[in-house]
Amino acid sequence: MQVKDLLERYQRGERDFSQVDLSGASLSGVNLRDVNFTGADLTGANLSWAFLSRANLTGACLRRVDLRSASLNYAIFNQALLSGANLSKADLRMAHLQNTDLNWAVLQEADLTNANLQAAKLDQGNLERAKLGSACLVAAELMEANLRRTNLANARLDRANLREAHLEEANLREASLVGANLIEANLSGGYLRQADLREADLHRVVLTGADLSEARLESADLSRANLAGAYLLKTSLQKAYLLRANLQDVFLLRADLKEANLRGADLRRADLSGAYLSDATLSEADLTDAYLLESHLIRTNLDGAEMTGCCIYNWHIEDLELSKVNCRYLFTQFNFQTKSPIDRYPVGRELKAGELGQQYRQDGPTVEVYFTEPPNWQALVFTLAQLELESHELSLTVKSYEQVDDNYLLRLVANRLVNAKVLTRRIFQIYPDILQRLSLRQADMFRLLEIGTPSKTLDLALEPSPQQETATPKPLPSPDRRERLYQEVVRQIQHIMMSQAPEQFVESVQHLLNFLNRQGISTEHIQKKIIGQIIVQRAKRDNSFRDLLLRWEKNATESARLSTVGEAVRLAIALLWSQSQRS
Repeated sequence: MQVKDLLERYQRGERDFSQVDLSGASLSGVNLRDVNFTGADLTGANLSWAFLSRANLTGACLRRVDLRSASLNYAIFNQALLSGANLSKADLRMAHLQNTDLNWAVLQEADLTNANLQAAKLDQGNLERAKLGSACLVAAELMEANLRRTNLANARLDRANLREAHLEEANLREASLVGANLIEANLSGGYLRQADLREADLHRVVLTGADLSEARLESADLSRANLAGAYLLKTSLQKAYLLRANLQDVFLLRADLKEANLRGADLRRADLSGAYLSDATLSEADLTDAYLLESHLIRTNLDGAEMTGCCIYNWHIEDLELSKVNCRYLFTQFNFQTKSPIDRYPVGRELKAGELGQQYRQDGPTVEVYFTEPPNWQALVFTLAQLELESHELSLTVKSYEQVDDNYLLRLVANRLVNAKVLTRRIFQIYPDILQRLSLRQADMFRLLEIGTPSKTLDLALEPSPQQETATPKPLPSPDRRERLYQEVVRQIQHIMMSQAPEQFVESVQHLLNFLNRQGISTEHIQKKIIGQIIVQRAKRDNSFRDLLLRWEKNATESARLSTVGEAVRLAIALLWSQSQRS
């Protein structure tokens, strides 16, 4: 048929041109709305800028046809042949393209919003920047298709074949890809928030930097996939396969990885904070420098996993076997201000083979604390309470207490791995202060707890009282032991005097000096040099400390002023005063 005859008949109201032969015809810009081209031959025709809204092209042959910028909304192309056609910037909203052959077709920037492309063939098609929001692509063939920066939000791609497709920076928000084939597809930088990829085949897929937050990937196969730097916040990966997957620097915060298989996966520097890893397989996985803050590891298989440098702050574990883990050290705390792990464990050395597993037996890690005197149990209870308040969800229990040589050994059990050195140091920082406050407020505490003097003394003694026996003097500690005691007390004095007000530290330091004297250790150097040096050092750093010193000298009791420490403090105040006068 000639183009002239077609247009004349169309102007007269005729719409049925089924089976017509218009191959190679030039129909650019023509108005053929509602036309019926069922089974027509339009091979190589030029229909650019044509108006074909609601046109029926079922079964038509449109190979290599030019439909650039054509208006094709609501058009019907079911079973049509459009291979090699140019549909760039065409308006195909609500169009019907079921089982249509669009192999090698060009659909760049075309608008296919809400279009039906079920079972359509788009292999190696060019759909870059196309609009396919809410489109139906169920069981569509899109092998090696170019879908870069394409909008597929809310699209249905269940069982679609996207093998080796290019989906870089594509928008697949809330898209459904259940059972889709994405083997070796490239989705780097893709936006897949809340997408449904259950049972999808993503073997060797590239998802670097992609956002899969809150996506569903249950039972999906991501074996050997590259997800480096991807975002998987709150993503569901239950029973997913991630064998040998690259998960370096990935964000898996609060992700659900129950029963997932991550055997041999690369999780270096991955953030698994709050993730659920119950019954997951992480054998031979590399978790070097990974973040496991508040992660849940219940019956997780970590055989042969590398965990050196992991931050395990407040992780939740149960039935976890760590004896076969490779780990040289861990971090037990996290600084949320600097966003970095802190408190290396162990301090100054590396873990021995199997040592991490020994630390996590049924009763939890044990911390040994040595006291030089029998501890005051009331003060100790309050010290442990203070530690638990300072460290989130830390729980400490007394396991045992015994005398070892000249020391008194207290064993504490923690509910999670802790830095024993830091914990012990903090105990000795808190304990003297609490002991002092307890002695000052004990009467008030007893009154609040309604603890009074019993009306009748209860004799619980099973042995004669000390008065009935000949008192034997306690032997003095060895020279080496005296030196260690001296150095420890000096450290405690330094901490107390640098952190407390004079009215507090005078009494605390006096107690420590009395203790050294009872051990037969001279305190002359501490009185004459150390106390004065600490006061001068603190006064240089803190101007307000000078005011505290003057207030103490004015208000101190006579006994405090005349005590050994009081005299040393007064001497240091005089030294500071003379220095200020000279300057």
